[in-house]
Amino acid sequence: MSFNLLVLTCIAYVIFLFIVASAAERSALQGRAKWLRSPLVYTLSLSVYCTAWTFYGAVGYAARSGLEFMTIYLGPTLVFVGWWVVLRKLVRIGRENRVTSIADMISARYGKSNLLGVIVTLLCVAAGTPYIALQLQSIALSFTVFVSDTGRAPLAADRNLIAFWVAAGLTFFTIAFGTRNLDANEQHHGVVTAIAVEAVVKLLALIAVGIFVVWFVASGPTDILTRIDAQALPEWTIQPGRWTGLILLSAIAIICLPRMFQVTVVENIDDKHLATASWAFPLYLFLISLFVLPIAVIGMELMPEGANPDMFVLTLPLHLGQDGLALLSFLGGFSAATSMVIVASLALATMVSNHIVVPLWLKLRAARNLDTGNMRLLVLSVRRLSISLVLGLGYIYYIISGGTEALAAIGLVAFVGVAQVLPALLGALFWRGASRNGAALGLGLGTFLWFYALFLPSFGPDVLLSATLMDQGLFGQSWLRPYSLFGLTTLDPLLHALFWSLSLNTLAFCLGSLLSLPSPIERVQGALFVNIFDRPGPARSWTNPVAQAEDLLPMAQRILGASEGQAFFRVQAQAQGKNGFLPDITPEFLQALELKMSGSVGAATAHAMISQTVGATVVSVEDLMAVASETAQIIEYSSQLEAKSEELSRTARKLRDANEKLRTLSDQKDAFLSQISHELRTPMTSIRAFSEIMMDADGLSAQEQTHFARIIHDESIRLTRLLDDLLDLSVLEHGQVSLDIRPVNLRDLIDKSITASKSVQAQRTFRILRSRDPEDVEIVTDPGRLTQVFINILSNARKYCDATDPQMKIIVRQHKSMLEVDFIDNGSGIPRDKQALIFEKFSRLTDSLQAGGAGLGLAICREIMNNLGGDIDYVPGQGGAAFRVSLPLLLERPSGSGSAPATAE
Repeated sequence: MSFNLLVLTCIAYVIFLFIVASAAERSALQGRAKWLRSPLVYTLSLSVYCTAWTFYGAVGYAARSGLEFMTIYLGPTLVFVGWWVVLRKLVRIGRENRVTSIADMISARYGKSNLLGVIVTLLCVAAGTPYIALQLQSIALSFTVFVSDTGRAPLAADRNLIAFWVAAGLTFFTIAFGTRNLDANEQHHGVVTAIAVEAVVKLLALIAVGIFVVWFVASGPTDILTRIDAQALPEWTIQPGRWTGLILLSAIAIICLPRMFQVTVVENIDDKHLATASWAFPLYLFLISLFVLPIAVIGMELMPEGANPDMFVLTLPLHLGQDGLALLSFLGGFSAATSMVIVASLALATMVSNHIVVPLWLKLRAARNLDTGNMRLLVLSVRRLSISLVLGLGYIYYIISGGTEALAAIGLVAFVGVAQVLPALLGALFWRGASRNGAALGLGLGTFLWFYALFLPSFGPDVLLSATLMDQGLFGQSWLRPYSLFGLTTLDPLLHALFWSLSLNTLAFCLGSLLSLPSPIERVQGALFVNIFDRPGPARSWTNPVAQAEDLLPMAQRILGASEGQAFFRVQAQAQGKNGFLPDITPEFLQALELKMSGSVGAATAHAMISQTVGATVVSVEDLMAVASETAQIIEYSSQLEAKSEELSRTARKLRDANEKLRTLSDQKDAFLSQISHELRTPMTSIRAFSEIMMDADGLSAQEQTHFARIIHDESIRLTRLLDDLLDLSVLEHGQVSLDIRPVNLRDLIDKSITASKSVQAQRTFRILRSRDPEDVEIVTDPGRLTQVFINILSNARKYCDATDPQMKIIVRQHKSMLEVDFIDNGSGIPRDKQALIFEKFSRLTDSLQAGGAGLGLAICREIMNNLGGDIDYVPGQGGAAFRVSLPLLLERPSGSGSAPATAE
């Protein structure tokens, strides 16, 4: 096949994946994501474990070592069959704590220590680098093997250049679908669905090659078994010790690899999916490994001497003239490599941003007493840069290592690296006495030994380690040679490094934990993690907060986005029996906010940001006692009593708020009645007095009569306006309003409202900031009533905005069938104690004579929006007075009793 045709095939396949991922993202946004979160998709996404090492390297591994390749499948099979021991607990903890990565899991358990997050992140990046290099190497090899016109296409023979362009393409795909949004759960519907599709492709490809080899090249299973016996090599002899070590290593990898943690824990939404995967994933591994040894044996028989056994899956069909089968095999290998790179780079980029860049940014901004700025944009930008960096490191490793022939060897180097996380991870799940100091000590020592005994030597002599050091040992000490530490020479380099690094790692972890005392927050998190199935709810670790909700809302908006942050605060306020966006700052609320933010920036960063804002993170003795009691067998009666107590407290708080609001409204109503009687009496007195004067017309000139008549006219208008407002409010409240429902352009209504409001304090310069394109939307509503609301908001801003350079920002957003229009000025805003009252009747923030009204404007606006199927709210924390008008794009005609028929033009 020509190089150009192969490239076009790859591009077409990637476009297909783009379509699949885009469709999944759209379905998720539209709330139709149930099929995306089925046990089948979840199980198929786990196949990201089966990389190019599995697809190509397993055959090469079988050709070199016989059945030993099965160890890379037996370990994961044992872990999933016994899923209730580790995986079930791991998934439950991850979901309840909004864990975003394995580094986040370790950090959250050990006192939300970012130092541990940094150590795990650096370790995973170092371990993932050779694994990514393996995928780039496999794709480059498959291109050069498959293409027949290398003379006419020089690029086809340049593996380094092919690997570079593959890395660039995968970077683009991962950024496009992995960092499009900052998901609160760090779940990626599009990516997972594309990975599931690739899982099917690589399984079908390997099975197709296997069926061809067994029934079309050989004469069936019996013939294959005969050929296996004939091809058996001395190296195929089973070594129990090595098998045990490799099974253990692969079992550790299925838990600790960042990409496997991402799909197993972070992307999981239901324990039932894990139960299904406990048998379905081992079945997938069985099917994908079923034909590995037959392909290896037939390849050894038919392929020329010196052929690379890692490429038998691809070269054997080509050698036998099966180009179509070879192309399917190529796409299978391409799927295996790309799926791993996408998920691994995404997981590593999340760790780098959450545990290195964002905490560093927060410290630098805090040191200069600066605001954190747009954290959402920062995190997304850092993740995109981190994805490029991770893939770049993989490419550099590939270039430096020279593209070693044995793919399996590269994968096993990465396995030993991530295995260093295991002691701290198991301690987090099962040992309450495990401490941050022990975890740091064990991780540090294990990582150093892995680097020295396996990772650096993997580049070869005189690359990163000198040949002299590798032969004679550090400082000339033979017992410090990388491949024979402490004089142990009976193990091969892989198991040698695994033994020493994991043994000393575990020893240091245990000693460090026993010799140090966990901090209070470590004890809280330890109880939460170890007894996750016994606890009725999350531990509470926030006491004596000193900040207000108005301080936390802007910070949450920067992380979660304006709409999601405001929606979260509103839900929390409603749960406390309050209206608006400002809940009480309770430990429960702070815990919920931390969990919400953890899904976007990680547990340690979320905790640090809230700590910085709230100013109180001390865990009291009472908190620890509560956690200790919760870890025991809690009596059902106590739980019910606590629930009733909380309900009574919530009800009492609602009653207190209602009584306070009634008192305030009563005072305002008394003041209003006094004011309204004064305002009614004043124009009526003027009208009566000037009417009596005009009755004696003999003593008045024509000019005086005109002047007095104008005064009577103005006072009548003033009296009529007041009575109209009262009548309008009464009609709206009783739903007797007649609506003029018709299509209208929102931008035209806003233009008309701005023009009409300019008559209010016309001498003031008031800048309007708006984006006209989002406003260009057709809605079906009552344009007159909606314009009345807009004019009221704009007029109030012209009257009350106290900024020296007043301005109004108008923002339009569309959410499914609803439309939101935000009006935000740059003044000092409305005081918090007044925000709950501004929409009530008779409510005035200033003297009514100064304001020119009786405090009915916003009350009328709210009733209008209720009749238009929408709402109007005050949104705090926006830097000034901010009102949000929400309305449906299509207002249905009112029906039923009590509503006048709507008129439409």
